[in-house]
Amino acid sequence: MKKRALSGLLKLDGPLLSILSLLIAIVISGVIMAVCGYNPIEAFGAILAGSFGSQRAIVQTLTQATPLIFTGLAFAFAKKASLINLGAEGQLYMGALASAAVGMLDLGLPMALHLPLAVAAGMAAGGLYAGLVGVLKVKFGSNEVIATVMLNSIATYLVDYLLNGPMLAENSSVAQTERVLETAQLPRIFQQYQLTIAILLAVAACILVKLFMDRTALGYEIRAVGLNPDAAETAGISKAKVTIVALCISGCIAGLAGASHVLGVDRRLINGFSNDYGFSGISVAALAADSPVGVIFAGIVFGALRAGTMELNRTTSIPVEFVNVIQAMVVILVAAPLLVKELKRLNPAGWSRKTKKEVA
Repeated sequence: MKKRALSGLLKLDGPLLSILSLLIAIVISGVIMAVCGYNPIEAFGAILAGSFGSQRAIVQTLTQATPLIFTGLAFAFAKKASLINLGAEGQLYMGALASAAVGMLDLGLPMALHLPLAVAAGMAAGGLYAGLVGVLKVKFGSNEVIATVMLNSIATYLVDYLLNGPMLAENSSVAQTERVLETAQLPRIFQQYQLTIAILLAVAACILVKLFMDRTALGYEIRAVGLNPDAAETAGISKAKVTIVALCISGCIAGLAGASHVLGVDRRLINGFSNDYGFSGISVAALAADSPVGVIFAGIVFGALRAGTMELNRTTSIPVEFVNVIQAMVVILVAAPLLVKELKRLNPAGWSRKTKKEVA
């Protein structure tokens, strides 16, 4: 029975594993709440009301989901090339900075030109910032995990300096820039809410990445390197080129997250605007099992948790940190079966002997 149950767990993959992990995470979080003396039904009721209970709640969920979809897609894309991009936070900061700088410039351009230019500037800044990590890895053997984490700090401190100095809005007591011009602002879907067409861009980006990975030669090369770098190089695929290109594209997507927030939500660059969107993208990608299309739904799930947290904090005395417990449990539960599969693949003989002893 144990062996059969374990084999069934190892066969779980993709959407089924993600859905099951989410449900188990919710159950475990509810148990933890009950043990701590809180009512889990009240907590989850407040989260549902705050995320899907009204038009305002749904709009807030989609607003919160937009940057998470971008950063989740950025992480998932790099993962396809077997790269761990933990620098989405810094890349979205650089994207936000570039978009704000271009968006504030009075170039005399109509919206049809100024807005795409500001968005492209954000994507380019994020892509170049991530591409730097690729160059360091290819030329000097730098570890992309360490490099991206360190560059996060550089980006946030740079933005902090600029917003408290050269780019500080006139007569402002808050570290922020002037508003971007109307010609560089993303149109809002509902005028009374902050939801913009960036949500449509996020969905389109996921679909385009899926098509790119499945139907282009470069997408095939990225997947080949991710699956087996040595075999890919033997087949004539440049691992160095794929590493730099994959990180550049991943950074472009993360930069788009920063651009969409600055040009659509705040319409100016505000210090500390990111609510850990870059790092939360890791959880989104994990729940989506690194599927570009799955990132859309995973982003909405985590966006709903963020939106529901506001209602939870407003209407109950339950600590909002329990929402973080749900997110953490999702990542753990998604990663655990995949880790076991990897150990089994690396040492199938040893695993077989260990399983037989446990069953006996």
